[in-house]
Formats: sequence, C-alpha cells, structure tokens
Amino acid sequence: MNNNADLSTPVRAIIADDHPLVLLAIENLMLGYSDMRIVGRAADATELFREVERIPCDLVLMDLYMPGGFYGDGLEAIRQFKVRYPDVALVILTMETEAAALKKVIALGVNGLISKRDRIDLIHVAVVTALARECYLGPAVRAMIADATVAQRLDFVRQMLSRRELEVFTYYASGLGVTEIAARLGRSVKTISAQKCTAMRKLALRSDAEIFRFAVEHGVISEDRLQNRR
Repeated sequence: MNNNADLSTPVRAIIADDHPLVLLAIENLMLGYSDMRIVGRAADATELFREVERIPCDLVLMDLYMPGGFYGDGLEAIRQFKVRYPDVALVILTMETEAAALKKVIALGVNGLISKRDRIDLIHVAVVTALARECYLGPAVRAMIADATVAQRLDFVRQMLSRRELEVFTYYASGLGVTEIAARLGRSVKTISAQKCTAMRKLALRSDAEIFRFAVEHGVISEDRLQNRR
C-alpha cells in the first residue's frame, strides 16, 4: 500500500492484460484477498493509462507485451508509466524467456516481475513485496536469469581453453585424477598434466579448491556433481 494510505484501507489495483481469460483469472485471484480492491481493468497500454488517469490507484499489474496504441508496448510502455506514475507500484507479468529482455524490464525500476509459468498465487506475494517498494522476481524469472549467467560464464571458459584443455579440465573438476584421465583419453600422463596446468594458468587458478569452485560457478560441472565427489 502507498505510504500515505491507512493500513485498513484496501489496496486499489488496476489490472491489464490483452487476454480476457488471463484478466479474469487474475481478477478472481485478487478478489479473494480482503486487502485488495480492483478499481480498473485494461486490455492494452492506451486503456491502461486512461484508467490510471481516471481513478487513483496504489498498484498496477500489467502484461509485458500488450497492444500498445499511443503509448507503445513492452519496454516503452513501462518506461512511460514509471515517468508519469512514479508513486504507483508496478508489477509485470510475462511469458518472456530471454534473460536479456527480462533484465531490461528490471532495469526500468519495476516493483515486480513474474512469469506466467509461475504459480498464480505468487502474484499476491509479488504484490505485497511491490507495495513495500521492494522488487519481487518470480522463481521462473530468477531461474532464467541465473541460467543465462552461467551459460555466459561457460562461453567464457570455452573461449579461453582449447577443446582438449577443456576436456581435461572438466574431467579433473569432476574428480578424476591425472592418471585416470590419461587412461580414459588415451594420452600420456605427461600430456594430461601439461594440459591441466595450461588450463589453470589461462584461468588464473592456483589450487584444486579454486578449480572445483570455478568449475561449478562457470557451469563446467553441476554443484550436485561436485557434492558427489566429496
């Protein structure tokens, strides 16, 4: 709720989505909470801005990609909304799966971003967090951003190491010794040892502990795989 509102006053919310069934589902969910009151509905960005001008509200819950009309759609609509209504908490719903696009939404200062793949009851969690002027990211959004970050780190490792160095590095980080790796790959122990040392030098790693930590953080091996070798 906004800072000037009485805590006993229901939160005034406007919901916006161009899919009628989604709009109905969100409305039915929010009507189940005694501290929420739907004061407006919109099916596109133009209608949303008109509704916010028509009636005061504390919160807007909107789809990321609606028909834009005069205000554009997606990022541009959010950008204009934040400029015109900085005191209104803004939660975005989306089917977007590209981490780069999700990060752009977050960078615009929204108060919540939740995937339509998440459980619908998490919308209320997002709303409560947004009204406290914090940013809520749904589980699917967090996972997509985290996965993309790991993928970018793994790309860095692949650029730094040759194919054979990466192969040796991966086996070693997985818990195999130099002799075992040599036997598995059909190379000499001396060659495997040299490739391991070269990989460590290129990645600025100085110990086995650093190798294992780096391998997990950069997606070379999974954390579960590291746990299994202990």
